[in-house]
Amino acid sequence: MSLASSLCLTVTPPAHCDSVWRGATLVTMQDGRYNVIENGALAVTEGKIVWLGRNADCPAFPHAQQHVFDGGIITPGFIDCHTHLVFGGNRSAEFEQRLNGVSYAEIAAAGGGILSTVNATRDATEEELLRQALLRLQPLLAEGVTCLEIKSGYGLTLDSELKMLRVIRKLATLLPVDIQSTCLAAHALPPEYKDRAEDYIDFICDTLLPIVAREKLADAVDAFCERLAFSPAQVERIFDAAQALGLPVKLHAEQLSALHGSSLAANYHALSADHLEYATQEDAHAMAASGTVAVLLPGAWYLLREKQHPPVNFFRQYQVPMALASDANPGTSPVLSLRLMLNMGCTLFGLTPEEALAGITCHGARALGLAASHGTLAEGKVADFIHWPLSRPAELIYWLGGQLPCTVVYRGKIRGNVHP
Repeated sequence: MSLASSLCLTVTPPAHCDSVWRGATLVTMQDGRYNVIENGALAVTEGKIVWLGRNADCPAFPHAQQHVFDGGIITPGFIDCHTHLVFGGNRSAEFEQRLNGVSYAEIAAAGGGILSTVNATRDATEEELLRQALLRLQPLLAEGVTCLEIKSGYGLTLDSELKMLRVIRKLATLLPVDIQSTCLAAHALPPEYKDRAEDYIDFICDTLLPIVAREKLADAVDAFCERLAFSPAQVERIFDAAQALGLPVKLHAEQLSALHGSSLAANYHALSADHLEYATQEDAHAMAASGTVAVLLPGAWYLLREKQHPPVNFFRQYQVPMALASDANPGTSPVLSLRLMLNMGCTLFGLTPEEALAGITCHGARALGLAASHGTLAEGKVADFIHWPLSRPAELIYWLGGQLPCTVVYRGKIRGNVHP
């Protein structure tokens, strides 16, 4: 296989291991490159990779369970670093209206848009939200997602936001997948706070976030920085409150206009800035200096029929890590396939297949603050990986639609049925 430079590792093998996986080419994704080990082997103990290298160099491990593949490739488990999978109802009727010529403004004036999702989410019980989210989550898991993030942001009241965050935590106990929870209460201005945005920011900072932190319901705090949402100054107040509570931050930024929200995020050393269609060269430079990941969301760009592309060349120029994610949500990105985002990232945004795969592995992990444990095949990292009966990584992007056959390994065990 002619891909990138072959990676040869020399490590001291452990005395024993639980399982060995061999017979396929390892696509390690270290340093954001394919970095392949042809005819490789992986050794796993207690859910972590303890050795990897060429199969010919693999220690005997006589007591380990042996798994032998007949060729193919092994990639890290997929990471979907930006989703909104927990919500009530859906907006398929509005989608049909828009296709029939009804404007988003007209739909919103009739009580639709995000307000309809807010109302449905508020009305739903935790059990209903959990059941609906499980149905949406399963297609992502079936194609290799082993770690993802889910945001709140459709409740916009104390009880409803906490309800969403509890559901997110519950999901992680029901299925073999790692889930990061993000509090996105600053997603939209709730109707109760019409013309009182500063009061709503007070509520988030003084009431909601302290409870979220105390009950350990979120791993990060997000906000939507846009003229139709919250200003940079308001976002700063939220970020100050979050960081005072020890919670890292991230930001929806530059989706519809250039407010330099991504530079603001960089000033706070945010994990990521997401969307970024209107980000500038200055923003890219700031993100590079802070280590903030650029999360690209081609599903929303496609569904909204946007024209402005995120500045991929600036991100390349300044070596800003680029992640890809589904942005799965009821309004602008009803996407249930991360592999489809690989293709869209390449065909719509001009990423290379290698960049796209890095976007849902190593850079996706970095966007969640999990680079030390997830995202690459490496000694000491979690044993989350996928075997594909494919000849090269680009086939993951090349095949459009459908579900490719694969064997998903989560924490060193084959993940079978993804139904709870």
